[in-house]
Amino acid sequence: MAEENNASPSSDTISSKPKSKKYRKEKPWDNEDIDHWKIEPFTREDNPLSFTEESSFATLFPKYRENYLKEIWPHVTKALENLGIGCLLDLVEGSMTVKTTRKTFDPYIILKARDLIKLLARSVPFPQAVKILDDGVSCDIIKIGNIIRNKERFVKRRQRLIGPNGSTLKAIELLTQCYVMVQGNTVSSMGSYKGLKEVRKIVIDCLKNVHPIYHIKELMIKRELSKDPKLKNESWDRFLPHFKKQNVKRPKKQIKKKEYTPFPPPQTPRKIDLQLESGEYFLKPKEKAARELEKKKEKRNENTLKRKAEREKAFIPPVEDVPKKKKRKAKAESSQSLE
Repeated sequence: MAEENNASPSSDTISSKPKSKKYRKEKPWDNEDIDHWKIEPFTREDNPLSFTEESSFATLFPKYRENYLKEIWPHVTKALENLGIGCLLDLVEGSMTVKTTRKTFDPYIILKARDLIKLLARSVPFPQAVKILDDGVSCDIIKIGNIIRNKERFVKRRQRLIGPNGSTLKAIELLTQCYVMVQGNTVSSMGSYKGLKEVRKIVIDCLKNVHPIYHIKELMIKRELSKDPKLKNESWDRFLPHFKKQNVKRPKKQIKKKEYTPFPPPQTPRKIDLQLESGEYFLKPKEKAARELEKKKEKRNENTLKRKAEREKAFIPPVEDVPKKKKRKAKAESSQSLE
């Protein structure tokens, strides 16, 4: 009986637990206050040993960036030295190189340094580009040059992405919480992964003739819906706008069918035939030259007369409207009194 009494409390505790946590032991070191998703910063204590192999990345830059890179290169070296990364600027070849050193302790920082030199090559200013070295900031360089073949159409759609005085680009930056830079055939963006995904979608759709304003409206609605805790776990499809594609029908050219004739069209006269008709063919070379000179003189005289008429137009006085004389009331009153 005693054994049965001893076994009963343990069985009660096991039955009270859910099946998923039946055999789970208590962990006194683990609390609800601890954030398991928090990414701790990577320090030198986490990796005290140096790397066995050297990793390096190089990228080319355009000629117009040479002077700017010369000015800011000391700041770049200082920022990378703190993280144990070596960098080299080659002005002859037109390239930037980053590599690991004996002081490097973070294995991922070399990829961040590679992104930094890529952004500098794509005309991103250094104060903004250096933020890529922080944790939680990533970049995406979108190639847009090969989406459209027509150059004029490409320039128009790229300008549509920027908007008047950069207003569209500013709206995209505010809604996605990303930095966006349009330069040449690429669009450079910096921010969180979620924001970069939205920026890429907007940019590619803009070049495929979908206006950015549609995406901006959608993002604004999503931002407002995310504030409501009741709608957090619900589908937002009923709130989002659904835009229909409108194809503007252009009038088709009506092709007039010609009447079928079995006979071929009449042969066009040759130059010699025309000369035979006018009698020019039988003239001597001197007479032909004289006739051509006369024609040139006639044309010249016509052109001089036209120019003279255009010059004289400036000296012709404009037609003035002569005001009509109003009859005085006094005369009208005197005529009435005489009657």
